[in-house]
This record gives sequence, structure tokens and C-alpha cells, in this order.
Amino acid sequence: MTSPIHPADLGFFSTLASAASLSAAARELGITTPAVSKHLAQMETRVGVLLVNRSTRRMSLTPEGELYLEHARRILAEIDGMGELLGVSKATPQGLLRVNATLGFGRSHVAPLISRFVRKHPEVQVQLQLSVAPPAITEDLFDVCIRFGAPPDSRVIAKNIGANRRLLCAAPAYLARHGMPKVPNDLTRHNCVGIRQGEEAYGLWRLTSGKGRGAKTEAVKTRGNLTTNDGEIAVNWALEGHGIVMRAEWDVARHLRSGRLVQVLPQYFTPDADIYAVYPQRHQMAARVRAFVDFLAASFTQQAAGKG
Repeated sequence: MTSPIHPADLGFFSTLASAASLSAAARELGITTPAVSKHLAQMETRVGVLLVNRSTRRMSLTPEGELYLEHARRILAEIDGMGELLGVSKATPQGLLRVNATLGFGRSHVAPLISRFVRKHPEVQVQLQLSVAPPAITEDLFDVCIRFGAPPDSRVIAKNIGANRRLLCAAPAYLARHGMPKVPNDLTRHNCVGIRQGEEAYGLWRLTSGKGRGAKTEAVKTRGNLTTNDGEIAVNWALEGHGIVMRAEWDVARHLRSGRLVQVLPQYFTPDADIYAVYPQRHQMAARVRAFVDFLAASFTQQAAGKG
């Protein structure tokens, strides 16, 4: 008996589901829109259910389509992994690599490194998607996600690819007007630039003095008249003298070196937000994933040492 699901349908449907419309899928596949529509109709006839809801401008997956996509992507990943295992010692990085990163860090740090990576490995096609909030670990939408902090999930591999301290800083002009905080509680009397990102408690800054058993952490509820979900905007507001900001060292180091920003409460430690490359366990043998993660780790190490 012939199966209603053809192997060629899996890759076709995965590409189709990633597109916003049939015409977008056609451009991605290099065929005509009528050809995409015909292939989809044939698939739906064979399986006996509707997989995609079509409208004039957009499309969406039906519940059956979501199920089909979940299994199709898993099967494609397993096929890809089998190929890597059979030729792992001589595998050349190639194929599609789907990368996710946060807006600011992805734009300023990850995108330039991807440019260098594809020059070194021209057989890899990279799709970079930037988002305010990282996608759920359970979603098989990306091959590698760049995150701050290790995710508490044993189903994925999280490789530390770069140290990343959070620092408090402000413009010299702001500190000249309002004074330099001496202890964490002084922050309650200052204008603090708020950043709403991720799942962290908004406006609650944790500062630690001392190390080891003698460490003491204080949680300070900050306030201010400026808030954003974009870290670059928050830094720019601090540069313009609006208040104190807590931001990753990667984003403010150049401003601290130039003197445009001054570190506040440097004797206190804030929670680390090391940079991690997160990817499913089944991708750990994929040459393109290994090569990309190793490339990022080496690049961040070089930059941290002042060589990049």
C-alpha cells in the first residue's frame, strides 16, 4: 500500500510553513505560486485533511497542519543527523542554519559574525531572525538560539560562548547634577532607565557585595520616567543624561572607555548574563551547528581579549 505521505513533501511543507504566503513560499522554493498551490492541494488530497487555511494575502496552519509540521521537521532533522553521523569526520558545514538572537545584540554582534562565518563556510545558508523575547525551547523553529543566561532545560545543549557582566552606568553630566550613588539604596533617589525584557522582574535591580559565604545581595526597586524594551535606546537615553542604566558590558564598554558613560557602584556585582548558544541535542553532531557555535565562541573570546 502506498503511503499518503511522500518524503519530498516534508521539506516542501517545512519551507511553506515558514513563509507568510504561498507566493513567498514560491520565491523561497524557486517555483511558481500555482505550482506551490498544486503541490499543497495534492498533499491534502492524499492525507485527507486540510493542512493550510488560505486567504487572499496570508495563510495559517490548521491543527492538522501544525501536527504535520512538527513531525516533518523532526524527521528532517533525524535524516540530517544520520547523514552527519555517517560522515562526521569528513563533514563539511553545509545546508540551512536557522539562527535566533535578541534584537540589539543580534543586530550589533551576531549579524556581523554571521557575515564572517558564511565567507568562511560558503556552503552554509544562514537565516537570522531577531526577536524581543527568545522562542520557547520546545519550538523547533531554530537550529541555534543565542541567549543571555543558561536555560534550565536538560533537553537542549547550552554552550557558554562569552562572559557578560551587567554594569550600572550613567553620563557624567547626570552624575554632576544628581550625585554619585554610594550604596544600592541610593538608587531609589535616582532616575533609572527601565528596560522591559525577558521574564525578569521589571525595575528590580539586585546588587551583591562580597564573595562566597560572605556575599550579601540587596534587591532595589528602581523608578524612572523612561522605559523601553530596546536596550540600545536605553543606552542612548543614558548617554543623553536622563539617568542610570543597567546594561551588558558588551553594549556599554566602548562608552565607558571613551568617558561618555561612567560606571556606578563598581564595587557591587550584578547578576551575570553570560552569552550561550542553545541548540537541540539532536543537532550536536551537525557540522554546520558545531562550526557556527565554535566560530562564535572563538570570536567572542578574541573580542573580549581586545584582539577583535
